[in-house]
Amino acid sequence: MKLNPLDDRVVIEPLAAEEVTAGGIVLPDSAKEKPQRGKVVAVGPGRLLDSGERCAIAVAKGDEVLYGKYGGTDIEVDGTEYKILRESDILAKVV
Repeated sequence: MKLNPLDDRVVIEPLAAEEVTAGGIVLPDSAKEKPQRGKVVAVGPGRLLDSGERCAIAVAKGDEVLYGKYGGTDIEVDGTEYKILRESDILAKVV
């Protein structure tokens, strides 16, 4: 199944949560934080402006981004978890 987001929505595949801290402590599943970093898998065409034109989206497929912990909608497609966010929910692009 292929996902095609609408308007200014972005489909993100969350990156795995860290299992070991910087100090070398192994974290159990219950102590891991929700990932806030992911890779952009698909991008919508952009928000429709009053003039009838589409507003360009600042991220592209393949970009790595940071987003809020509880933003967006979590879905599962073909056994893979994805998150669908609006472009405004993305906090930063990792460069």
